[in-house]
Amino acid sequence: QVQLVESGGGLVQPGGSLRLSCAASGFTFSTSAMSWYRQAPGKERERVATISPVGDSTAYLDPVKGRFTISRDNAKNTVYLQMNSLKPEDTAVYYCNVLLGTGNRWGQGTQVTVSS
Repeated sequence: QVQLVESGGGLVQPGGSLRLSCAASGFTFSTSAMSWYRQAPGKERERVATISPVGDSTAYLDPVKGRFTISRDNAKNTVYLQMNSLKPEDTAVYYCNVLLGTGNRWGQGTQVTVSS
C-alpha cells in the first residue's frame, strides 16, 4: 500500500523558513521521481518542485526558484522541501506526489501559512 506522509508545515512570518518532509512507503522509492505540489484557496494545484530518483536532477516552478530546494534521502525513503524567504503568496496546502504505473499518488497535505 502506497503511503506518503507529509510533515513540517505551519505558520511563519514573511521572510522566514520551513522544511517540509515526506515519508514514503509501499513502492520502490529509490527508482521513483518525487514532486511537491501546492494548492492555494480558489486556485488549481501546481507543481512546485521535482527531483529525479537519485537526486541528480531537479526542476522548480519559476516563482520559487532560488528560494526553495528539493532534496531526498533514499536511505530514509524521504523527500524534503526547504523553503526560504517565504512570501504570503506561498501560502497553500503542500502535497507530496509520486507518479507510478498505477497513477498519481498523493499525501494528505500539510498547511503552510505565511503571514505577519
